[in-house]
Amino acid sequence: MTHDAAGPRGTSHDVPRDIVVVPHTHWDREWYLPFQRFRLGLVRMLDEVLDTMAADPGYRFTMDGQLAALEDYLEIRPERLPRVGELVAEGRLAAGPWLILADEFLCAGETLIRNLEYGMRGAQALGGAMRVGYLPDQFGHCAQMPQILRLAGLEHACLWRGVPARVDRDAFAWTGADGSVVRTQYLPGGYGNAVALFSGPAEALGDRLAAFTETMRPWRPDGPLLAMYGADHSAPAADITAAGLRLATLGEYVTAQDPSVAGLPVVEGELRSHARANILPGVISARIPAKRAMARAERVVTRYAEPLTARWLPGDTAAAKLLDMAWRRLIACSGHDSITGCGADETAQQVAARIAEAEQIGQAVVDMVSASLADGAGRGDLVVVNPSPFTRTSLVLADLPESRARLLDAEGRPAPLQRLELAPTLLDESVMDDLTRLLGRIHERELFGQEIVSWEVSEDGRGNVFTVVVGRHATTGYDYADLRRAVVAAAGHPGPWTVRTRAESVVTVAALVTVPPLGRSVLTSAPPVAGESGEAVRFPESAEPREPAPAEHLPAGPRAARPTERIPPAAAAGGPVLDNGLLRVTVEADGTLSLVSATGARARGAGRIVDGGDVGDTYNYAPPGRDLLVGTPLSVEVESVHSGPLVSVLEILRTYRWPACEAPGTRSGDTEAVVVATRAELRAGEPYLRLEVSFDNRVRDHRVRWHAPLPGPAPESFSEGQLAVVRRGTAGEGGCGEEPLPTFPAEGFVAAGGLAVLLDQVTEYELTGGELALTLMRSVGHLSRNRNAYRDEPAGPQLPTPAAQCPGPAVMRFAVLPLAGTWDEAGLPRLAEQYRHELLAVPGSGRTPSPGEDAPPAFHASGAPLEIEGTGVVMAALRERDGVLEIRLAAEHPAATEAVIRGPFTAARRADLLGVAGERLEVAGGAVRLPLRPFEIATVHLHPGG
Repeated sequence: MTHDAAGPRGTSHDVPRDIVVVPHTHWDREWYLPFQRFRLGLVRMLDEVLDTMAADPGYRFTMDGQLAALEDYLEIRPERLPRVGELVAEGRLAAGPWLILADEFLCAGETLIRNLEYGMRGAQALGGAMRVGYLPDQFGHCAQMPQILRLAGLEHACLWRGVPARVDRDAFAWTGADGSVVRTQYLPGGYGNAVALFSGPAEALGDRLAAFTETMRPWRPDGPLLAMYGADHSAPAADITAAGLRLATLGEYVTAQDPSVAGLPVVEGELRSHARANILPGVISARIPAKRAMARAERVVTRYAEPLTARWLPGDTAAAKLLDMAWRRLIACSGHDSITGCGADETAQQVAARIAEAEQIGQAVVDMVSASLADGAGRGDLVVVNPSPFTRTSLVLADLPESRARLLDAEGRPAPLQRLELAPTLLDESVMDDLTRLLGRIHERELFGQEIVSWEVSEDGRGNVFTVVVGRHATTGYDYADLRRAVVAAAGHPGPWTVRTRAESVVTVAALVTVPPLGRSVLTSAPPVAGESGEAVRFPESAEPREPAPAEHLPAGPRAARPTERIPPAAAAGGPVLDNGLLRVTVEADGTLSLVSATGARARGAGRIVDGGDVGDTYNYAPPGRDLLVGTPLSVEVESVHSGPLVSVLEILRTYRWPACEAPGTRSGDTEAVVVATRAELRAGEPYLRLEVSFDNRVRDHRVRWHAPLPGPAPESFSEGQLAVVRRGTAGEGGCGEEPLPTFPAEGFVAAGGLAVLLDQVTEYELTGGELALTLMRSVGHLSRNRNAYRDEPAGPQLPTPAAQCPGPAVMRFAVLPLAGTWDEAGLPRLAEQYRHELLAVPGSGRTPSPGEDAPPAFHASGAPLEIEGTGVVMAALRERDGVLEIRLAAEHPAATEAVIRGPFTAARRADLLGVAGERLEVAGGAVRLPLRPFEIATVHLHPGG
């Protein structure tokens, strides 16, 4: 419905009735200014808009499709909340449906879903959410967006960028990855196509309206034209109703259109065309460390904190509040001028801090759950939790006392084990005249980062000695009063005293552990058995492959030693070859890798490092006028870091000389010596090679990529991201003054030409010259350059961004494997799940709950396995919601499949993305069977009772 504003006397009949004006603004929460400085302008702008709406009942306003702007305003102007609520409820002020305008390719699919959930729920609380998926300024749109909108009850989308050239109407039928269709309002000319409509003399308004009609009518032969009157960071004029034009919110205009898509042009999948607007693809590789941090924080919150709380700490109000805080920060960081890295350095610093805070909050929740899991398990026990919905036989890295360096399962069987590293025992030796000074070093049970185990007084040839023994997993009681009495008594003897702090002898081990789906296993440390070496036999090839990544960001029981840290060899170097029976890896003379899988698939020359110039900006890569590519190392060294049946590691050190960059965009003869270290790690049972590539970035204005020749022809690539697998060709569609580089984003994996790479963050890739190239780093010095060889117009102000050069240590982690078949035949979604999600190891505390202490409901506390099966079926989320378990699944498979959910529940229902329960599902034999279309997203509620 539109509102006909009453114009001045005698003018309304002269005004065209086929133009509908939507007053609005586009508000970047943070961009070339940080958030709080932008917010000051937001407050002034909305003050003006609300005053105008109070004075003029005919005025309407659309707040950019994102609720966060209104929340930001009301945090400063809380007294305006009643008035804002009235305007939203009246339909004059359009709020939501998003919380934030996110970049759709630089966050996980679940983050997009929560963004919409928070936005619609918050807008509904204000008075009602706009029923249009408004996406005005995102840099392209992901393939699952139509399905996400439809599952949230939205029938319409509205957008600008990414629309292909074949669309010649102002509306099209957008078909998502699963076949969901949403009527999509296209904005020819952008979200400010009528920004100049009310500029200039009032008497010339008719001419401007005629010109607008002439421009827009070819896009819409019949019906009212949409005039988007607004621009970035400004309020529309207050007196526009005087013109007598029809005013509407965007929601009123769009939802008045027939949702039927009959006769409209059809566009399938993601929208990444450059034909009608810039999509600024360089944001995928700008400030890459932020992308890594974002992916890590999303994993901690989505796949550890939230599911573990649902399984083992349900109903905990503190955990629920913390999770809400973490999600709000994650969503805020997903903004299209935030995680993209195309803002000022101040903005990037704030985004990085917010991401870190989200991860820290998630980690705090994991710590809470870990403490709960540790209770009841004995000291020296290891509780291992599986974050995946299927049984995992995977590697756990842990520190154990050397005196108890075996791990036994619940049946008393020893776990396959490999000793890696023996930690030093003498932590400190000091001389004290006054022994009581020792007490000042002690913090409750802690001394030098470990727990006090025991102490003793002795004498050596130099005098009195007081020795304190500490351990990571102390098994004896400790009373500070006892230690204090011993110290005071000893201090009565004349000094000086030698004070030694010794650690229990601790060995780092790698152990293979089998853990039930979304369940836990408890291992008990035990003394070594005489005659046993502690080494494991080779892991059976038929067993499940294993997992990867965020060990350094999750609580690690007996330490869960980091897979990426340097481990001294425990056996003689085996040369530049790694072999686990599933994959054989050979390091070639130039430092590249040859891989041969047990299936016969092969790849050669993987891992060539290529450095080239980049004089673009945070939005678009651009090479210098005279570029110099460096891809041949000056020297290559290979070191055996570890060799064993469970973990084998080689470190490849390659030295290069990378050129500096000089104005006006040429690479100089001055060079910088750079050592690129590649850690190649092969674990038992894994058919892929883990890689970590690192270097110290001391060069400006350049791009570093990892290249791998493709074993076979590659006319296309397959990229996983945002709960879909997208097929892409080798060229982009141009047409709007932007070089259509075929660089694309991938989140979980990319596969092409018989090679696959598993990823733990969104990564830019390109198929080029028969190779797959991954961007490891792009160093640039400006937010936007007025002159960019690959873009006609500036994308923002030309501000220096020295931090976007990303100086200092750089690191990227991924895994590579040759493929014998297609991505789905190789089960890449399952391998990506295992690679990205580490088993969680928690040391037992030996604490027994108090008699009056509440126990969680049996449905959760039992820790009974909760299993999800199905070809290509992946779990996107698991959380507690109003007393039920809510599971989100996605069928990442090109053909119809079936999800089977098994667990301790007796009732189940489908639900929409907003948590509204729908049809009841049949539960038979403790299982639910759910047929799924290719790439269908499904939300299921599991009830502990009927």
